[in-house]
Amino acid sequence: MPTQLDIKRRIRSVKNTQQITRAMKFVAAARLRRAQEKAFAARPYARAIARLVRSAVRRVPEGAHALLRRREEKRILLLAVSGERGLCGAFNANVIRRALEFLREHAQQDPAIIVLGRKIRDAMRKQRWKIVAEHVGVTSRPDPAVAAEIAKDVIALYEQGEMDAIYIVFNEFKSVLAQNLKLEKLLPIEGDAGQASEGAQSKLADTGIDYLYEQPPAELFGRLLPRYVQVQIFRALAESAAAEHAARMTAMDSATNNAGELIDQLTLYMNKVRQAAITKEIIEVVSGAASAA
Repeated sequence: MPTQLDIKRRIRSVKNTQQITRAMKFVAAARLRRAQEKAFAARPYARAIARLVRSAVRRVPEGAHALLRRREEKRILLLAVSGERGLCGAFNANVIRRALEFLREHAQQDPAIIVLGRKIRDAMRKQRWKIVAEHVGVTSRPDPAVAAEIAKDVIALYEQGEMDAIYIVFNEFKSVLAQNLKLEKLLPIEGDAGQASEGAQSKLADTGIDYLYEQPPAELFGRLLPRYVQVQIFRALAESAAAEHAARMTAMDSATNNAGELIDQLTLYMNKVRQAAITKEIIEVVSGAASAA
């Protein structure tokens, strides 16, 4: 049976842990605000360029650009975006599990993976899947320049025919309490249900906006499509960063509350032990006095 001193030491240890988790919660909350602003700022641009690309793709024949050519998916590449650190609940575990599920589902298509984040890198090093590239430290502070370098490598793999399709999996920020696990196809770039033979009215109804294009398709797609891939990768990094901070803030808040409950339970138990010790001492004194009489 633990003594009062043992219980006091345990309470002191839990209080120290509670202070740490509370501080981590406040740090995550401060970082979440900046990351959330960056993610929200990236969304309208990502949606706009995606809408523009779909509109342009429907106006040209299939295969007008290397990034539009569809091939049989014999070799596929997955970009997996995770966090850099733990203590954020199931945030990293969900991405790792979905990435492994995807790779197993496409095991016959010679899958490979590019890992973005320390946690997914550490997990995939223990697996048998081919790792094409590793990028660590890119999700803590998403940078458009870093996204451009990743997009450049991804585009080169597709244009050279080394990969027939490229997907990306990441956590999309929904709220402080929830994230959406997203799996999207990056390449080849495809239009919506609309086809090139459809009329202008149908195209306008699909996109909501109609565009006039002055440059020839080769020049237009040469600049637009790489930019589209870069923006989608940067959006995934920004969404993942915001979702990670939100998950860590929620996890640390829960840990702080649990520590408080544990302190209350230990304090109550310590009081019971102390009361039992006092009662025992009173009984011993009374018994001694009675035997002396």
